[in-house]
Amino acid sequence: MGFRWDWMHPHISVPYLPTLGPLHPEVMGPELLNDVFAVADTGEFLPHDKDRRWSDRKEERVLVEEIIQDHERTLIPTITGRRILRLHLYGASEHLPEARETASGLAARHRAAKARVVWFQRTPNGTAASTRIQLRAFDSPAPAVDGVEALSGTPAEVAGTFGAFAEKLAGEGFAFLNSRLDTVGPVLVVVRDGRVAGAIGPMETMADPIGRVRLLPQYFGVLPDYRGLGLGRWLWRAAMHWGREHGADYQLLQTTVGGASDHLCRSEGLTDLGIVCTSDA
Repeated sequence: MGFRWDWMHPHISVPYLPTLGPLHPEVMGPELLNDVFAVADTGEFLPHDKDRRWSDRKEERVLVEEIIQDHERTLIPTITGRRILRLHLYGASEHLPEARETASGLAARHRAAKARVVWFQRTPNGTAASTRIQLRAFDSPAPAVDGVEALSGTPAEVAGTFGAFAEKLAGEGFAFLNSRLDTVGPVLVVVRDGRVAGAIGPMETMADPIGRVRLLPQYFGVLPDYRGLGLGRWLWRAAMHWGREHGADYQLLQTTVGGASDHLCRSEGLTDLGIVCTSDA
């Protein structure tokens, strides 16, 4: 494969690399992408891969020999252990029909159960599932928030309600988190009526490829009965305080365009880095 970074670079509108996801703009570069290619068939994590906290083996890998590239577009396919093929398009949207056709062909050849195309824009696309990449730099104060505490510091009877909370918000990932509470960092919660009403976590940091400290993504949610009371903003600000107190330089967030978290983060003045669009091939 004669991959050319100088062909791909002009078409990168959002700082995002296959298998790694969103990145700080200053981290993007040919060396990092070459590292992704180098471990593609090994199942190994790169030292700064945010997903390594969940598993001892990388689930998604780049199909390096299937990369398609010229001056106008770069198509990088990946496949997961669950046989989901994703084709990442770096180029103008006029190449989407080709990308969808290519993804379908690759899915058949690699016996994938699903085929999807991932592409990038500066503004939302109303016809595709879209997430916004937002950057929160810890270069300004992040005050402590009263009423938010670590789950581990709550009374036993309150901590015992986290399982029911997690089941109700299983779609937001909390059931998965609940199964791993003993192996990850702290979870911050708000308590109402003697039970966990909202949570954000786990709170963890990791060094990025250029040595700065990144506050890792968290699961974040509030029970339906307690929404509209500002608890989500309390939790998010408490998480930002935790990050600043623990030496984080920044955090990257992926929010569903138009969703509650998206509106919250935008109202908090985060930097919008662009839109990731996904559709079935």
